[in-house]
Amino acid sequence: MEIRSEDLERFFTPESVALVGVPRSEFRLGGMSFLYKLQEAGFPGRLYPINPKADAILGLKAYPGLSSLPEMPQLVMLSVAATQVPAILEECAALRLRHIHVLSSGFAEMGTEEGRHLERQVASIAKERGLLVMGPNCMGPYCPSSGLTAWGAIPGLDGPVGVISQSGLITQRLTEYTCSLGVGVGKAVSIGNGAVLDACHFLRHMAEDARIRVIGVYLETARNGREFFRLARQVTRKKPIVLWRGGQSEAGARTAASHTGSMAGEKRVWEGVCRQSGMVPVGSMGEWGDTLIAFSALPAPGGKGVFLVGGGGGNSVANSDLCIARGLEVPPLSESTMEKLRLTVPQAGSIAGNPLDDATTFGDVGYLTNVLELAYEDPAVAMVVVDRLLPRKAYHMPPDAPDTNPEAIAFLDRMRPRKPTVFVVDSDGGDPELAVRGASLRAHYTRAGVPAFPSTARAAKVLMHLYNHHARSGHGGQV
Repeated sequence: MEIRSEDLERFFTPESVALVGVPRSEFRLGGMSFLYKLQEAGFPGRLYPINPKADAILGLKAYPGLSSLPEMPQLVMLSVAATQVPAILEECAALRLRHIHVLSSGFAEMGTEEGRHLERQVASIAKERGLLVMGPNCMGPYCPSSGLTAWGAIPGLDGPVGVISQSGLITQRLTEYTCSLGVGVGKAVSIGNGAVLDACHFLRHMAEDARIRVIGVYLETARNGREFFRLARQVTRKKPIVLWRGGQSEAGARTAASHTGSMAGEKRVWEGVCRQSGMVPVGSMGEWGDTLIAFSALPAPGGKGVFLVGGGGGNSVANSDLCIARGLEVPPLSESTMEKLRLTVPQAGSIAGNPLDDATTFGDVGYLTNVLELAYEDPAVAMVVVDRLLPRKAYHMPPDAPDTNPEAIAFLDRMRPRKPTVFVVDSDGGDPELAVRGASLRAHYTRAGVPAFPSTARAAKVLMHLYNHHARSGHGGQV
């Protein structure tokens, strides 16, 4: 069965959805939770709960079956016992309903012959009857722009990030992570066991979607590894793919087998796949989210020289070490830049150079912007990392010190920095109030188009990913 990329668009933009297997009252993951969340998100289309024993569910008329609906829905979501799925797929085929999401579990991931047999049935029916089946054992499609947010951040935020994942919960967490920082997800899909539609189908689809600028992929294995590698190598020439591969440890591989019915490949093989295809490998939710946010907002760097702006001698030394340990460089500034800095940087208690140790950058936004302009003109500087302080009681800050961050954010929002520029807002240390304020401030910077991270270590890792990708693709500096 030939599956074209455009055939998958209806999964993300349905005008009508039938939910098969919605209980009358019990709220649990499945038909009821999906129906409730679609209503909460304000889904603009028509929703049809199906339950032969109910007249109405959540204020909507319920129907006994698909054939009794007043129209043929554009998307069917199944949340029934695994043994019922093959018969419902046959019914969908008879009614010419092609786009089907199988949330139900109980297939190959169970590790039983019965589960594997049921999954083979699903794949066989889909192939013979021309059905596009997402799953089984998956959370399915997610698209804030069309109101299709039955899970994840609700109602969510549209944006330049595309997500393909074998795990529903991990996909949900990522949509919440990026949304909280003001970066939207244009499309996400949890493919689960991928018995019919796998990662390759959706990678091709998102590669052809001009609104998607960066694609995040979470895989425990690839059913069609050679095709995935071939396709990834093509896609990374146009847009970055950030890959988080689960199951790298022995324990993780065992869990992967019971999660999606698949075994994770050897670590060395996947490292080679990333190196040869140009995918960006990451190893955690934080690194995955950080990298996707950075790639969605930052231009290509012209090299790996970083200019560190902040205050504190110890911080300057530590931040330099962190950047260099990640493979970045902290180069001397040009003599022209140094001459201008020496005119303004206090001789006592500060250091003019790279790193720039000058507390004036914390309190004087005009001064900070002048420093950034110098950095953007300096040929030695390819990227900029700016350390920001949260207003709090400190030896060098009066109790009534004004918060200059809103002014800095407004400036950056207007300016749109010419070189990759990120901010670090460190609110760690155990103070819960400071942690909340730090998260809020990072979100404000990120919404202004300047990614902000909770540590220099995380910022440095992301910037190295950015440099490596663009150097490989020929859009930035040379490796």
